[in-house]
Amino acid sequence: MPITIGVHNSNPSLYYLARLDYAAEELAAVGETAEFHPYTDGVRTGPLLTEGVIDFGGTGSTPPITAQAAGHDIVYTAVSAPRPDHGALLVTDDSPVRSVADLKGGTIHLAIGSWQTHLIAKALDDAGLSYTGDVTAERSGEDSEKLLRSGEIAAWVAQGAQLAAARRTGGVHVLIATGDVITDRSVFFTRRELAEQRPEVVEALTRALRRADDWAAAHPREAAQIAAEHQGGTAGDWETALRALPWRIEEVSDAFLAEQQEAADIFVRTGFIERPVRVANAVARKA
Repeated sequence: MPITIGVHNSNPSLYYLARLDYAAEELAAVGETAEFHPYTDGVRTGPLLTEGVIDFGGTGSTPPITAQAAGHDIVYTAVSAPRPDHGALLVTDDSPVRSVADLKGGTIHLAIGSWQTHLIAKALDDAGLSYTGDVTAERSGEDSEKLLRSGEIAAWVAQGAQLAAARRTGGVHVLIATGDVITDRSVFFTRRELAEQRPEVVEALTRALRRADDWAAAHPREAAQIAAEHQGGTAGDWETALRALPWRIEEVSDAFLAEQQEAADIFVRTGFIERPVRVANAVARKA
């Protein structure tokens, strides 16, 4: 049976890994083959792992926490370096919203369940506001920028090429810079049995991710053209977005686990998840 790697547009490392040969090469060295399973919603990564649809996946910071809260026995395998410029909360230049406190009572568009939920929940929590009580969080869509510019919503979390395009067009500015609130790492995880029974497979996948990141860092224009052709937007905006990423895979550290625990605690306190999560449980047990 091949090792099935989940891939979706929101995780840049996996997105490019699926378009290169590195996973097949690294897994062949440990006697395995690679297969990619595309899907659209990174929030589904935990259930897909539990159901055996995929063996390995990656998202932003929020989905592994909600996966644990739903009872999925996941294990963190690696993380990216912090991505302070990956996304931002935008408001219009003529908006009355001048601080996070001014968002009270307003509507924010964001990718609910993604790292963007972590960003907004923590920013509000730091300002003494609640994600579920003081703002209306709605799922962003193709019309989010238009709704922001027309004043129908208070703020919009943009990322990647969309953020680059909105800033290039003008008329908006950053109310919350991601790096001022959270580290916003890519997070990679798997099922416990694979992590603990086949650690050599996890190590091979991590090597493949590092090679894919090295390729993207060295070929930003080519990577941008691939994304523009597949996902839309301009190659120029994609190149701006991709150059803002660190393209570095790191080990799971105590500092990262502490970041995740802080997020989990905020999610419980605001009611985004229903029960407490102990993030340290999502670590492979030593043999």
